Amino acid sequence: MVEAAAAVDWVSRFADEVIAEAQRRSPGKPVVCASGLSPSGPIHLGNLREVMTPHLVADEIRRRGHEVVHLVSWDDYDRFRKVPAGVDPSWAEHIGKPLTAVPAPPGSRFPNWAEHFKAAMIDSLAELGVDYRGISQTEMYTSGAYREQILLAMRERGRIDAILDRYRTKGRPKGPAAGQKANAKLDAADAAAAAEAAEGSGAADEDDGAAGSGYYPYKPYCAQCGKDTTTVTAYDDATTALTYECACGFTETVQLSEFDRGKLVWKVDWPMRWAFEGVHFEPSGVDHSSPGSSFVVGGQIVGEIFGGEQPIGPMYAFVGITGMAKMSSSRGGVPTPADALAIMEAPLLRWMYARRRPNQSFKVAFDAEIQRLYDEWDALEAKIAAGTAPAGDASAYDRATRTATVTLPRTPLPVAYRTLASIADITTGHDEQTLRILSDLDPQRPVTDLAEVRPRLDRAQTWVLTQLPPEARTQVRTEPDKELLASLDDSQRESLRLLSAGLDANWSLDGLTTLVYGVPKKMAGLPPDTKPTPELKVAQRSFFVLIYQLLIGKDTGPRLPTLLLAVGAERIRALLGG
Repeated sequence: MVEAAAAVDWVSRFADEVIAEAQRRSPGKPVVCASGLSPSGPIHLGNLREVMTPHLVADEIRRRGHEVVHLVSWDDYDRFRKVPAGVDPSWAEHIGKPLTAVPAPPGSRFPNWAEHFKAAMIDSLAELGVDYRGISQTEMYTSGAYREQILLAMRERGRIDAILDRYRTKGRPKGPAAGQKANAKLDAADAAAAAEAAEGSGAADEDDGAAGSGYYPYKPYCAQCGKDTTTVTAYDDATTALTYECACGFTETVQLSEFDRGKLVWKVDWPMRWAFEGVHFEPSGVDHSSPGSSFVVGGQIVGEIFGGEQPIGPMYAFVGITGMAKMSSSRGGVPTPADALAIMEAPLLRWMYARRRPNQSFKVAFDAEIQRLYDEWDALEAKIAAGTAPAGDASAYDRATRTATVTLPRTPLPVAYRTLASIADITTGHDEQTLRILSDLDPQRPVTDLAEVRPRLDRAQTWVLTQLPPEARTQVRTEPDKELLASLDDSQRESLRLLSAGLDANWSLDGLTTLVYGVPKKMAGLPPDTKPTPELKVAQRSFFVLIYQLLIGKDTGPRLPTLLLAVGAERIRALLGG
């Protein structure tokens, strides 16, 4: 079934296109897919799409037996632009330095700012099964790997300036606005997220090298203060003598043919790398795809200056969040892949990126919506097992659960996430109590070891601890509510008696579900198989509220059958009045 999905699967369609393009451009050589990440702050779930899109395409190419490499460029030689929320404001003194020259946040075990923020992403990519080759741009620039390309760009600076000038005169909108225009179908909240991400990336509106002293596509880092607050004032093509002055007052003349402390401006750097690495496929966010932006301008520069070709580059929409603040990597507290993997299994997170085309926005749930998402995932698994899943859904599931080389770990017995969350809420993570409840869920398949429901159980417990508001937590009464019990009428007392009497015979999740819905039917003189009517639903709801009030002092709570299993029959009878 997965093979039949190729015709309807966006990943397969891109793989077809990329393979054909690679064979045309560089026959006999590996297919090259690429991503770029700036460790300027927390690398968030929107940035993850920059990696997952080429990862999925590269993995499909690898499945077909082609040699392929997925490059992830760590843009750690970018300038430090702003101090994220939650970091000591004194870090502002480092603005303008390369990210690898900025001290790591206080308490970090890493040697610098870039390594600190790279580390969590590296761990997350490993957990997600992403196979890639990492490239440090600090290492590439400071080792002189790009020296010939830099000298070429400086020799051709007039032509580069002319290319950029084609777009400068168009009066294009800047950064976030351009991104919103390119993805006008986003709702207001997601448009705001797109604007924040465009601002956070910094590259969308970076200095393109124009200055009063002339156009120079190279930006030195100052030998005195270490910052890029420099202006090139003279350059000799014959000798490569370059003179710059810095805002700190320092001036220096260097031989660019031997100098490795600076970088090309972004709009020249990106197309230079396309040619240098022979990239066939690299997506970009909406902030790089509007008229006059980096991707569009780079498409002209890569061919006219560096003799390369622009990669196939689909625009990807931004990723929204439910239950947490919108994403911007320049701000603190943004949700990262590590945050998501703490509350959901890796295949589920992969699935969210695999099932949507790159230009479709979607939301990652940190609130109760995660329970519905897991229900949808479990329903898909059931269809996969039965062989009834549509081809496109089967393909997305296959890409979520395995790669060409590894199958991702999964929970052996995938109990519903909402059930596990309810149990974790009620038991506060107590293993013995948790196992007792789980062993009673299904008498036909009792859980005998918590390892059977891990790692999903651990993810649900983390969700309860970190995402469930305190006012939504469940506290079972320690003593009966004597005042409420004394106020009950005869009908209410009888309904509680019927519930208590039926506990032992129905002590399973399905049995208790039938019992709690059946008591109001019996009270109304209706047979157990009566279909719901508006009147019956009202009676059932009133009955449920009464039980919730007597057990936890609220009108609502975890699913009632799960709550009953958690509380235990003896304690239920005591709280319901004996």
